[in-house]
Amino acid sequence: MIRICYLLFALLFIAQTQLDAQTPSNWTNQYWPARWLVHPTAPARQYGIFHFRKAIDLPQKPTRFVVHVSADNRYRLFVNGKAVALGPARSDTQNWNYETLDLTPFLKAGRNVLAAQVWYMGEGAPFAQMSYQLGFLLQGDGETEKIVNTDATWKVYQNPAYSPIKNDIPKLRTYIVMGDGDRVDAAKYPWGWEQPEFDDKPWVAAKVFGFPTKPRGLGTDGNWALVPRTIPMMAERTTRLAAVRRVENSTMNNDFLQGKAPVKVPENTKAVFLLDNGVLTNAYPELTVSRGKDAVITLSYAEALVDVKGQKGNRNEVEGRTMRGFEDQFIADGSDSAGRGRRIFRPLWFRTYRYMQLTVETKNDTLVLNDLVGKFTGYPFGEKARFSASDSTLTPIWNVGWRTAQLCAGETYYDCPYYEQLQYTGDTRIQALISLYVAGDDRLMRKAIQDYEHSRFNDGLTQSRYPSADFQVIPTFSLFWVCMLHDYWMHRQDDAFIKSMLPGMLDVLDWHEQRIAKTGLNGPLEWWNFVDWADWKNAKQEIAGGVPNGARTGGSSVLTLQQAYTYFRAGDLLAHYGQNERAEHYRALGRQLNKAVYEQCWDAGRGLFADTPEKDSFSQHANILAVLTDAVPVAKQGALLQKTMTDTSLTQATFYFKFYLFEALKKTGLGDLFIPQLKPWRDMLALGLTTFAEQPEPTRSDCHAWSASPLYELLSITCGIRPAEPGFTSVNIEPSLGDLTTVEGKMPHPLGEIAVQFQKTATGGLTGNVTLPEKLAGTLHWKGKTVVLKGGLQTVSL
Repeated sequence: MIRICYLLFALLFIAQTQLDAQTPSNWTNQYWPARWLVHPTAPARQYGIFHFRKAIDLPQKPTRFVVHVSADNRYRLFVNGKAVALGPARSDTQNWNYETLDLTPFLKAGRNVLAAQVWYMGEGAPFAQMSYQLGFLLQGDGETEKIVNTDATWKVYQNPAYSPIKNDIPKLRTYIVMGDGDRVDAAKYPWGWEQPEFDDKPWVAAKVFGFPTKPRGLGTDGNWALVPRTIPMMAERTTRLAAVRRVENSTMNNDFLQGKAPVKVPENTKAVFLLDNGVLTNAYPELTVSRGKDAVITLSYAEALVDVKGQKGNRNEVEGRTMRGFEDQFIADGSDSAGRGRRIFRPLWFRTYRYMQLTVETKNDTLVLNDLVGKFTGYPFGEKARFSASDSTLTPIWNVGWRTAQLCAGETYYDCPYYEQLQYTGDTRIQALISLYVAGDDRLMRKAIQDYEHSRFNDGLTQSRYPSADFQVIPTFSLFWVCMLHDYWMHRQDDAFIKSMLPGMLDVLDWHEQRIAKTGLNGPLEWWNFVDWADWKNAKQEIAGGVPNGARTGGSSVLTLQQAYTYFRAGDLLAHYGQNERAEHYRALGRQLNKAVYEQCWDAGRGLFADTPEKDSFSQHANILAVLTDAVPVAKQGALLQKTMTDTSLTQATFYFKFYLFEALKKTGLGDLFIPQLKPWRDMLALGLTTFAEQPEPTRSDCHAWSASPLYELLSITCGIRPAEPGFTSVNIEPSLGDLTTVEGKMPHPLGEIAVQFQKTATGGLTGNVTLPEKLAGTLHWKGKTVVLKGGLQTVSL
């Protein structure tokens, strides 16, 4: 029966492809004539690096040559020896991305060669990499391009030069899930394999794999359900390290780093070169060497060096400190130093580093280090926003914050680029707001929202991080996914997209509603109910940590209030889309949760909310959320928030949860207190950090995008620019200068640019200019006074 079904399926496929040749191409809704390719004998689910090639002849240089390409795990595509694409954008197997490329600029009349490096990391893949098995796919878009379709005319070669290097938790003594490093033996490498003149006669024919290729929604199986990439290709630019900080057993100066002075390491020598990029970066290192047969070069990468106690301390210091970091390795083959005789090592995936250490161990031949560059990579955000103020020390906070946000954004948002590169919802909500305000680019935010929708499992919750091959659930992060929907709704007009997410949102809300106890507070909650890497007072911690009292046993005011916070936002969304009864249900539920928290967790003696009805622990978190949800009367919110900030006996919010403190300042009209709250960020700068860290010292990650929240707040609190209505169809500007005398900022808006320039007067007034896009109106508020704003430039005085 199965065989008969398959024969019918194949006949249908042949008929369909014949029809396709006569109709306009639209590869999102039809079977593809191109087929997934594998190596004919190599295991398809074990570690392996493969090269695919196909030569074609073109009668003339085409004016259009569009192809669609994908691979598992990843590919790097070359045309006539030039690298043209790297992908696919990370996703899951039910939403497997393909890239659409126009290869015209790289083609010529006559013979052309398409070549792809495809790698499958097997058990050594990073957690962020989801997978089915090895595969490579390329589909021509039309009649002219179909000659490049992947089929058995393509050739393939398994590269024996590669083997994995373990960079795991025991080795680096911390949680790291970035997968294996690369060890490359140059003597086994097929140098020039991507070049047109390379002789591939010994290579074997590639093997067609599985059933006809199909986009998502077609067919009976879903090995790779193809969807078009929705984000741009990553940016890439050449950078150079800044300084040689330490050399052992050899000589090197900064001329080498500028590509002006090759370094020779004599035979039978072990030399160590510690190099400093000056700032943290994400880049593909490209090391060029020659000679030195059998020399072993180990490249190590770190955010900072560590002392004998394993502590980082000041990030600028190297004395008495050593490298402990992710590693790659290259074994030289003794090639000469002329022209193509030089060998270039480039890892398969980018590395994150401020410090890079080269450890060179030569054998019976001198090794020449010819050059070393980095190819920076990241999501192509443009810095369209600007901020400046009378306090010039805010400028480095802005600059370092933006670097942090950039390094935590690629094909997904990353919690941190060095250790995980996983897209966690709690982090992503903050990252997305930064992207909207500083870059005006919503594409990665939209993809992230959709990624989390795809992650939902039978409980109805979203996974805490996605895409991820390792399943993890943080129910509080599912609530923040709902808040992300609200954020997107407030900043963009995209009703169809938001409406498509509402069923999943309701499942998340229902999961939490089902766990409300008879007390009106949250009952015992499953999974990992992370709130903040805070030092929770008297908490009975889970192994993972970051969990407040009452999560496992029930009665957590923090988790209950976060639930209410989310229900109010969900109510806004549901009412906007005509689901008024549901909207009122969740709003009423939010009010009930607030009432239960106030009745059971308010400590009148201390004038604070406790973490549980036992009132034996108190946190900033509970009181911040009480303000954000109106669990405390509006008239008392300002006093409660000021007490929350000054009472050091409370469990203190770390960098992550201070975002919600800042939001509470905004809500209560206490934005003037925001700038003094930036002391922890100034402290990080004083320690030599060039990005903002995951948590206060000692921190694991030196780059965590949730700590870049001051960028958003400098624009939304200090400059006061915020959407007044859904879709940002009007703007509300309410600056909070605090002790600043002047402030100037601008940010992108879907209709253009919003720019403000304010100065305080000696009598406490405000003067300046506001520029809005021509079709945007709004209001300006200052100390109880209001001015109506219209499109264009206007001078204001209040």
